[in-house]
Amino acid sequence: MKLTDLPNIGPVLAGNLSSAGIKTLEALRKTGAEEAWLQIRLRVDSSACLHQLQALAGAVKGIPKKDLSPERKAELKAFFHFHQ
Repeated sequence: MKLTDLPNIGPVLAGNLSSAGIKTLEALRKTGAEEAWLQIRLRVDSSACLHQLQALAGAVKGIPKKDLSPERKAELKAFFHFHQ
């Protein structure tokens, strides 16, 4: 399975993940959404946004980001703001 086969992962985000050293679904799941996003932000795109973080969290679960629970969205938002 390619990263672009996952929900929320288009070619740009897949490229960012690959550039950050995360090239497979297994690697993404092992790394986790927050750490993957941090790696993208540190290595590839310093402007990585909350939407990318949410997209990664959804992809890890295999769901569209809009289907993340309100609690998970709040966690991600807090994490994003902490790392700005």
